[in-house]
Amino acid sequence: MTQPDPRSAMIPDQRSRVNVATYATYPEAQRAVDFLSDQKFPVERMAIVGEGLKTIEQVTGRLDWGRAAGLGFGQGIFLGLFIGLLFGLLGLGGGNLLFAAAYGMVMGAITGVVWGVVGYAMSGGRRDFTSVGGMRAEQYVILADSDVAEQARTLLSGLPPR
Repeated sequence: MTQPDPRSAMIPDQRSRVNVATYATYPEAQRAVDFLSDQKFPVERMAIVGEGLKTIEQVTGRLDWGRAAGLGFGQGIFLGLFIGLLFGLLGLGGGNLLFAAAYGMVMGAITGVVWGVVGYAMSGGRRDFTSVGGMRAEQYVILADSDVAEQARTLLSGLPPR
């Protein structure tokens, strides 16, 4: 038998809440909840719910051998710097923090280039582009517990326009 997630106790059942306002963008919904907070409204009895979620993948460019190696190089150098600094701070880099950081960057860069090129080769040309993914909602609904919903609506009627 699976145990319930203890975090779910902190998230009230949204079906017992009612819509008090709907906004086209998240910053607008956030502004409304912030306004309610400024009015000393119990905002812990509210939720902002994005409806009509869409995943969006913005293509940022072509991926070829050079770009795969370059991306691997960049990622490797930063990971190597982090690991080198960590080793240096822990005294595992021969006692010299600068040497440990430089060594980590060099090893990270080499590993990153190899990893980037091998990964690109293994893709077999099925994904010859880079992209950034995200989610967007069509609208953002502010929900409140039913016994405080009318108070929230009344307060929101005094929200100054932008």
